[in-house]
Amino acid sequence: MAVQEMTSADFEQAVTGNELALFDFYATWCGPCKAFGPIFDKASDANPDMFFGRIDIDKNQDLANAANIQAVPTLMIVKKGHVIYQEAGALRAADLDDLISQAKALDVDAALAEAKADGADQNELLEEQEQ
Repeated sequence: MAVQEMTSADFEQAVTGNELALFDFYATWCGPCKAFGPIFDKASDANPDMFFGRIDIDKNQDLANAANIQAVPTLMIVKKGHVIYQEAGALRAADLDDLISQAKALDVDAALAEAKADGADQNELLEEQEQ
């Protein structure tokens, strides 16, 4: 599936309408964003079972603020409506592939229950599962 340019208006539908979605928050003036773009595009081509969206923070400042984007590029992964990963920084292809594999394997319901029981931050589900 090709990467779709997202706006604030269609972001919620992308989150709720897809079991697993990756979002690249970027800016056109950002060098690392330009380097990460082709990597994100290739991952999209290799994973047609997932949704890939790209959000220009300058055109969608309200969405960037709501998502607490502090730096670009920022990758956000949402599974079953829950943000399971959100980190700033360009990734290498192998690192993105590894994150995608972890996201696919993650049992969100079990991870949420475990995080709640441990009093951990439920917004960092992939990081919790890695330990």
